[in-house]
Amino acid sequence: MNLPLEEKKELKNYNVRLKDTIEILTKRLFYVLFEELNNKEEELSVLKITFLEIASKLSIENEETVWNTFKGQFLSIRKKLDLDAIAIEKNDPATKSLLEVYLASPGFYAISVYRLSHELYKLRIPILPRMMSEHAHGITGIDIHPGATIGDSFFVDHGTGIVIGETSIIKNNVKIFQGVTLGGIQVKKSMSSTKRHPTIEDNVTIYANATILGGDITIGANSTIGANVWITKSVPENSLVTYQNEIKIRTKKNGL
Repeated sequence: MNLPLEEKKELKNYNVRLKDTIEILTKRLFYVLFEELNNKEEELSVLKITFLEIASKLSIENEETVWNTFKGQFLSIRKKLDLDAIAIEKNDPATKSLLEVYLASPGFYAISVYRLSHELYKLRIPILPRMMSEHAHGITGIDIHPGATIGDSFFVDHGTGIVIGETSIIKNNVKIFQGVTLGGIQVKKSMSSTKRHPTIEDNVTIYANATILGGDITIGANSTIGANVWITKSVPENSLVTYQNEIKIRTKKNGL
């Protein structure tokens, strides 16, 4: 960009090339969770150097302590992800093995990056968790904010178009299909510190393109939310919520 020197001085550097570095970090974090590497300590050392480089550019304080705390959560994250993988293999008839989940499921990759980024979010690390989630979003089409709280054995089928907002709470054994939105009923900056997104209790299934909006909305345990449903009120436990749309099928006569 051929700008005069004075104009160039006025342009702030936002370190946008960090997007590439964070993409590399995210991928390697995912790999190290699942690989029994002979050189695991060496790999962790490389990850630490990359993390500290990113932390420096994002002005993250106490970066050594943050890294050690984050690294200390890897085993816990792996155990949660193994439960997620089992849930996907168990519930998806198109998935033939656990190996297929780990290698080919976009939902599993999005959940993996979420569980990594969520630990950094809980440590109040700025920007980095969101950049990690946006990396997964770009690859899978699944947008899970790192601030969301998600329990064990989470199943995402297909996944494209799923949006899970920052203050969403999803409990255990929940199944979500493509196009589902867990969003806010209002979009106001003043609400940034309030709960804006719904709570999904245990054993809930939410089918394709359902939209559930509002921070005071709860979907009760063991409920099924049908496809294309729009919900802005709480649903009691053991409910079946469906959208009625009349479709008429007739036989053509004389080819018409």
